Amino acid sequence: MVMTIDITRRTALVLGGTAAALALTTAPALAGPYPDHPVTVVVPFPAGGSTDMVARQVGQKLNEKLGQAFVIENRSGATGAIGATSVMRAPPDGYTILVASIGVYATNPFLQPKLQYDPLKDFDLLTVAVRAPNVLVANPKFPANTVAELVDELKKRPGKISFASSGAGSSDHLTAALFWQKTGTQGLHVPYRGGAPAISDLVAGHVDVSFQNINAVITQIKGGNLKVLAVTGDKRSPLLPNIPTLTEAGVSGADVFSWQAIAAPKGLPADVKTKLHGEIVAALNAPDVRPRMEELGFEIVANTPDEFRAFLVTELARWKEVIEVGKISIE
Repeated sequence: MVMTIDITRRTALVLGGTAAALALTTAPALAGPYPDHPVTVVVPFPAGGSTDMVARQVGQKLNEKLGQAFVIENRSGATGAIGATSVMRAPPDGYTILVASIGVYATNPFLQPKLQYDPLKDFDLLTVAVRAPNVLVANPKFPANTVAELVDELKKRPGKISFASSGAGSSDHLTAALFWQKTGTQGLHVPYRGGAPAISDLVAGHVDVSFQNINAVITQIKGGNLKVLAVTGDKRSPLLPNIPTLTEAGVSGADVFSWQAIAAPKGLPADVKTKLHGEIVAALNAPDVRPRMEELGFEIVANTPDEFRAFLVTELARWKEVIEVGKISIE
């Protein structure tokens, strides 16, 4: 009896060991820690702009820290909607992420009736990366030197003062619309195909004024090619400490920031979402990234996913009202 028991035990051990060995050789290899292959970072605009700049700064730091390439892909078109839609349709595995601006998240839903994504429902919101105020700038020969003087000109010549923008429905266009609504005035909107030609014509005197991202015009301001009347932030910009905010200049309720934020397809695994968010925040605050961003006029936000969602809800409500009141369309 004892011998039988010993043989049975030995047989069981041998069979068990064989089964374990077979399992090790035939089972598929488990995936390694995230990320174990390159990550695609979709920027839904051409290379060289503010959003592209933010994506490349963050992507490079993530590459250094995580040991995998974060490959920037510029998929432009339809005011960012083409690139954003492609991210929405990607697998929610952390290997495709979106770096986009205020327009993609907060204004496209009200400007594009056929938009195929819902920014609140179709993405895992990770963080608002940075924000920057717009600045109200004018050609140096334009007669107004203050916001009050500009408002007077608008009231004397309604619909005649030209406001350049980087395109219909852009942040600078909507900031102008908000400004007109808050001051009871109306300017002449002149849309361009991007910020560069708008700024070029403003410098040349072909248009009068514009609301532009501070980082896009700071060199022109410091070079004397543009004069600045106000900043649209809730406080003065460190780059222009002597320039008042719109609120200080007598126009309340028109605080505006242009911002860039990072998201991924809806349904990220919890551990991947936590890791991505933590590493992105660390990248934004890195000692060789944060000062560079601040020099360009960006303020690091790096908030939590919940804070991003709450912020986006307020932004959607705000720009919906501006667009509806102004009867703004990009078609």
